Amino acid sequence: MVKYVYLFKEGKADMKMLLGGKGANLAEMTNLGLPVPSGFTITTETCDFYYKNNKQYPKELDAQIDVAIKVLESQVGMRFNDQKSPLLVSVRSGAAASMPGMMDTILNLGMNDQTVEAVAKKTNNPRFAYDSYRRFIQMFSDVVLGVDLDKFEHLLETKKQTKGKKFDTELTADDLKDLVKQYKALVLKEKGKPFPAEPREQLRLAINAVFGSWNNPRAITYRKLNDIKGLIGTAVNVQAMVFGNMGNTSGTGVCFTRNPSNGENKFYGEYLINAQGEDVVAGIRTPEPISRLEKDMPVIYKQLLEVRKKLEIHYKDMQDIEFTVQEGKLYILQTRNGKRTGLAAVKIAVELVKEKLLTEEEAIMKVDPQQLNQLLHKRLDPIAKQKTKAVGKGLPASPGAAVGKVVFNAETAEEWTDKGEKVVLVRLETCPDDIKGMHVSQGILTARGGMTSHAAVVARGMGKCCIAGCSELVINEKNKLATIAGVSFKEGDMITLDGTTGEFFKGPMAVIDPELAGEFAVLMNWAKKFKKLKVKTNADTPYDSKIAKEFGAEGTGLCRTEHMFFEGDRITPMREMILAETEQDRRKALNKLLPYQRADFEGIFKVMNNLPVIIRFLDPPLHEFLPKEEKEIQELSKKINVPVEKIKKKIEELHEFNPMLGFRGCRLGIVYPEISEMQARAVFEAAVNCAKNGIVAKPEIEIPNVIALKEFKMIKDIVQKVAKETGAQGEQFGLAQNNSNGKEQIARKVHYRIGTMIEFPRAAMIADQLATEAEFMSFGTNDLTQTTLGFSRDDAGRFIPSYVEKNIFEKDPFQTLDQEGVGSVMKLTVSKARSTKPNIEIGICGEHGGDPASVDFCHRIGLTEVSCSPYRVPIAILAAAQANIQSKKLEKKLENKLVPVVNSAKQKEHQQGRDKLYLQIQKQNAPKIDTSKAVSIRDEIRAIVKQELSALKNQNSDVRKTILVPNKTIQNNQQKQTQQQKTIVQNKPIQKIVQQPKTQQNNQKQIQTQNKPVQNVQKPNPNVIRITSVEQLAAHLQNAINKQIQQRQQMLRSVQQNTAQKNNVQIKIVPQPKPAQNQNKPQQKSVVQNKSQQVQQKVVVQNKPQQKSNVKVTPNAIRPVQQQSKPASPAQDNDPGARILPGNKRGESKNNPMLQQQATDILSKIALFKKPAQNNQQKK
Repeated sequence: MVKYVYLFKEGKADMKMLLGGKGANLAEMTNLGLPVPSGFTITTETCDFYYKNNKQYPKELDAQIDVAIKVLESQVGMRFNDQKSPLLVSVRSGAAASMPGMMDTILNLGMNDQTVEAVAKKTNNPRFAYDSYRRFIQMFSDVVLGVDLDKFEHLLETKKQTKGKKFDTELTADDLKDLVKQYKALVLKEKGKPFPAEPREQLRLAINAVFGSWNNPRAITYRKLNDIKGLIGTAVNVQAMVFGNMGNTSGTGVCFTRNPSNGENKFYGEYLINAQGEDVVAGIRTPEPISRLEKDMPVIYKQLLEVRKKLEIHYKDMQDIEFTVQEGKLYILQTRNGKRTGLAAVKIAVELVKEKLLTEEEAIMKVDPQQLNQLLHKRLDPIAKQKTKAVGKGLPASPGAAVGKVVFNAETAEEWTDKGEKVVLVRLETCPDDIKGMHVSQGILTARGGMTSHAAVVARGMGKCCIAGCSELVINEKNKLATIAGVSFKEGDMITLDGTTGEFFKGPMAVIDPELAGEFAVLMNWAKKFKKLKVKTNADTPYDSKIAKEFGAEGTGLCRTEHMFFEGDRITPMREMILAETEQDRRKALNKLLPYQRADFEGIFKVMNNLPVIIRFLDPPLHEFLPKEEKEIQELSKKINVPVEKIKKKIEELHEFNPMLGFRGCRLGIVYPEISEMQARAVFEAAVNCAKNGIVAKPEIEIPNVIALKEFKMIKDIVQKVAKETGAQGEQFGLAQNNSNGKEQIARKVHYRIGTMIEFPRAAMIADQLATEAEFMSFGTNDLTQTTLGFSRDDAGRFIPSYVEKNIFEKDPFQTLDQEGVGSVMKLTVSKARSTKPNIEIGICGEHGGDPASVDFCHRIGLTEVSCSPYRVPIAILAAAQANIQSKKLEKKLENKLVPVVNSAKQKEHQQGRDKLYLQIQKQNAPKIDTSKAVSIRDEIRAIVKQELSALKNQNSDVRKTILVPNKTIQNNQQKQTQQQKTIVQNKPIQKIVQQPKTQQNNQKQIQTQNKPVQNVQKPNPNVIRITSVEQLAAHLQNAINKQIQQRQQMLRSVQQNTAQKNNVQIKIVPQPKPAQNQNKPQQKSVVQNKSQQVQQKVVVQNKPQQKSNVKVTPNAIRPVQQQSKPASPAQDNDPGARILPGNKRGESKNNPMLQQQATDILSKIALFKKPAQNNQQKK
């Protein structure tokens, strides 16, 4: 029977996928002995079942809930609907990923007209009882019954006005009792039936509502914005109520173990006296800072400090803790890893390493690369700020700067943003429904709420500047007006926010770039140490190059030469060149452009001194450089003295229906080689000039839009010709040196390389050919995406959002690589190119180079480098480090799981004297065996695992999402290798040398991952293996090992039966060399006997005079041993173990007295050579 309900004491932290984050942490804190109210969790699998079965529950669920309720009642000494001591519970959502405020919560469930009186009598506090009852009706009606919350708020506000009260807490028990009647009457009016009174019915409806909230609009939007995927639903946590609204000795609050805004190691949070938890996070009342609790409740404050320390040490991360104090007793209601700004994330990660709670690798994995965007954003100019007086100040909820036009609701924010306006959302308080408006706004300003209010938490998660709780700000949403201290803001007025200080200003203010140092620099240094991919930048100017280099770029991965032509007056000679009718006129115009390009390259080379700079030759179609407006055409006509009609005619001639697939890139250089010649000359002359000043230029020329080897070769010939003419041809770096006479000598040879871009599928198909001429390759992933998918990147914005919304694509493929389609083309390119040139460097230079998910994919397929815009360089560096760490972590985890598999090849009775055996398939008359080249069986198994694991890594580091499917490419390659290998079979690592017969290949396929998310698989496929755990993956890899063993057996039998006589092939069992006294023992025919199995095996020994004797076993002389009952296991890492030699020629060694047992061991105790069935043996 499936278990759908877990008591808190039955769970633990690593059950987050099943119990949700909240449920798993409640269980973990319960087991840690913290004061957690009793309860139970209904699993995420129940939610999954609920949605897959037309919102019906499993049959077992009701009975399991009944059992859990009985246990809960016994733990707290209360019962549902009891007239003396009624049990009240909270019902809360809790998905595996934190989604604050996005799903529904219900408090005080179990209240009705009878139990409210019991609570009033038991607590001797009628006001508390009716306050809890009216809260329950309001919350339950909103969440479960769908009655508009504002209608209840209107009744509450009317009651306070009637009684002349300002706060809810000032209402009396009679006031609240009257409100309960009004609330129930409202429900009857709105729903046509009375408010449900039976607690079990309330619980059933509440569970339905919480599961239903998993797919409410705000939850869906939140998951999309935060890239939360792969979850099957939310869990439901049912927990005994504790009350913070029982008087002045009670309260509730939210605290963080460190400051979530700046990462400072200081206790941070807020609380309210005589309130329930929702009052704090909903921003209904402005709470007190947690430091004040030390004065109000010193004992509770001390206990909270102890809890803070214990939880942070246990979870090794900053924690977000919810607590309630009920009549002087502290209860912990939740803990989770706290949401934080990018600044705080970096500082906390670095400090946790200093405190020895984390390793450097763990700290790197704690920071979301996208959060670094927040550190790289601009801030207010301090000089301008000193000259401007702030008009108001609130709480600095999320740091940064925001400048934009004031809007008063989320809908307007979206509308104006769509029109290109930058807006700041100003609200009385935000709610979850404002999520889209918050996302598109530059910043958020609220009049209510605190540092842990909805606006603050969500804005921090988004990296948005936010000021909360500015109580002096009066907002009239109806009239779209905000006023403070006599200053008014109408809709559309400019406003500036400083989220770091909480101040805001009338009008726009200047902002400046951030300064990155301190903890950020430390984290980046760690990331550089652990990454494998090189990270370069896309930079077209010295300024951009300088910024990128400061951020840690290791060179320029893309310098777009066409951008240089648009600056200043350069566009005129460029247009003159395009309009030229003859080659002579074109060269004349190009000569005008040459100095500009040369100067640009010199500037970039100086900044990137001694770092490679990839320069892409002219890429866009020529029509992009020509004027489009009549006025511009007239002006150009006057400048270059060309008739307007001629210019218009040329524009018309260059018009293309699909310019992105038209006359561009290397095609320009093929038709007009003088363009490529000029650009090459500018590059090399700039490099040589730099050399005169001691600057090492490393130009790498990249040819765009290549689809044929001849294309590339033509442009390459032009480049090399110019290199010779400029004196730059050669292998040495350009340096300025002094001779013995003190006169300057210039070593003019410049180290350069020529490579190609891969932007079209055909280029990928012939990557092996291109690699014969290209010295490097770079994927232009923007063009490769559009040419692979058939999407115009300029027009795809009209429909891509719909594709993402309908899950055709998980993400916009122009922002995150489409791993299944474009990724497959990239993998094919890598495979083909490196089959020709194994060490060729391959990278990407599209904007995908700064996307963490794309960087991870590039790491997994073995690229050399990624390149991105300057401000995304730190993001790419961190993502590259995380990809490498995660890859090694998974490999280590899998290897640990496979240790029993490896050890199974070694028997307990294996003695040290038998541990070193060597097996060789060799040609007769071979030279002496070189035992130093032996490969251990453990290495053989590792090789198999590495092959299988590389397929997994090409899919996703998350094994829960992996699908493994057959790959025919590997099989076809094996067939080719089989045809090529005719005489010698060498014992190289298994995955490289096993050659199957054709029939065997058809039946035994290699396994390779395909990048296809599990959720997209509509029907079960018998050829698909779903991996859902590391244990299952280990079992899969063991099966792969067994398949390789079977293939090796087949190969051995094939050699024995078919090729032994033809190719004079022998199998030789060679013992580990022994001491000299063993060398003179007489040679003889031996009968090998396995003492445990009593199976005899003949060993043929050939005697050769005047030579060191050796023991040989001819192929047909080996009689396989029967299968033993126990599994075998090879040597461990620290044990030499059985070894397999590479194929050598004939070797010699002395006979060994232990050979009789060793010959049996080689077949019976090494797992890599399992025995075939007895009835298939051939006897000699």
